[in-house]
Amino acid sequence: MKAVILCGGKGTRIKGISESLPKPMVPIGGMPILWHIMKNYSHHGIKEFILCLGYKSWEIKEFFVNYKTICHDFTINLKNDHLDIHNTLEDSDWKVTLADTGENTMTGGRLSRVKKYLEGEELFCLTYGDGLSDINIRESIEFHRKSGKICTLTAVHPSSRFGEITFKDSIVTNFNEKANIGQGWINGGFMVFDNKKLWDYLWSDDDLVLERDTLPALVKDNQLGAFQHEGFWLGMDTPREYESLNEMWVSGNALWKIWT
Repeated sequence: MKAVILCGGKGTRIKGISESLPKPMVPIGGMPILWHIMKNYSHHGIKEFILCLGYKSWEIKEFFVNYKTICHDFTINLKNDHLDIHNTLEDSDWKVTLADTGENTMTGGRLSRVKKYLEGEELFCLTYGDGLSDINIRESIEFHRKSGKICTLTAVHPSSRFGEITFKDSIVTNFNEKANIGQGWINGGFMVFDNKKLWDYLWSDDDLVLERDTLPALVKDNQLGAFQHEGFWLGMDTPREYESLNEMWVSGNALWKIWT
């Protein structure tokens, strides 16, 4: 199975931190938040990734081109530029497709642009490149299979600035992007999609917004499920959240770190 990660954001609300980087490259504990997300997927056996790039896409491309030398010790023979990589980690078997999906393309448009890289997949996962969680991704996939729905999102408890979703019997009944209640559930990302039926609701249009156009249409047709996650989840949208995530990492209390 493959995981699609939306990596086109600018992170404009994290001023002074992400202005020189695409948001998924903002470091948590010295490594991009994108890396932390990928480590969680890898822990659950998903090691093929499709990254939907946008703002400063070359920053993410350069990171993965130089990934082995960034993440591992190595010896270089300057005479012939031969590299010996040491202490190879488990993530060396990742397969990463980096797709430039346009700087100003919306979320649905980005996903439609990578449809060709999903050929042959029964299901695929999708999440945002700025949210961390200790969600059990394996369980969310199994939940999705049993539900028979076209999409399953992960419902998490929000801070008050997010919109709210409501659901009954694990089926979403209302998707309100603009609500400001803060006591219920929100879409925390970490979604699972049926790769055949989804495309009736998502077409090639750079202005198509997944959260505004596709997900509400799925709700209308009773095709959006909710996997309820009571554990840790935090989106990195403000300097305070950035600092909080780094403090958690430094203190050894990174609740999303489920890998060893």
